[in-house]
Amino acid sequence: MKFQETALAGAFIIDVTRFEDERGFFVEAWRQDLADQAGIHESFTGTNISSNRYQGTLRGLHAQKEPQAQAKLVRCIQGAILDVIVDIRPDSPTYLQWLSVELSAENLSTLFVPKGFLHGFQTLVDDSTVMYQVSGLYHPQSEIGARFDDPAFQIAWPEADERILSEKDQHWPRFEPLLVHR
Repeated sequence: MKFQETALAGAFIIDVTRFEDERGFFVEAWRQDLADQAGIHESFTGTNISSNRYQGTLRGLHAQKEPQAQAKLVRCIQGAILDVIVDIRPDSPTYLQWLSVELSAENLSTLFVPKGFLHGFQTLVDDSTVMYQVSGLYHPQSEIGARFDDPAFQIAWPEADERILSEKDQHWPRFEPLLVHR
């Protein structure tokens, strides 16, 4: 397991070692001792799965504000996604910067998303399944979000014949920094 720092403060790409034989493969998906050595000291208390039927499905951008903020470990276990995070921590040296990472069942990479980041993804192929561990429970009253195409971020999303979004994701407002701290 290899922890690679990204250009965004506190975010990591985690690559695993695949052990293969005639039966298939085995990987260690998470080791807290190695995470601690990399500086990740989160305890993950829940695991969520998002099944996505169609290429071009976009979920996000979401976060929860303090004190309910969540860190996440995001991995694609079927298909492929472009996973996107945006640093919305006002005191961070990478404030309002974004990062995208292709996660797939083939590369088995994981993205560690620290607390204080917006998160979203777009499916790159049909039948993509995302599994993510969270450091806290979902708290609807603490949920915040921003439009995926917010001009404050200028995220380069993949082209899609049809982009599929939920009603909620279609109607997020433009990013308001003050919402994060209310």
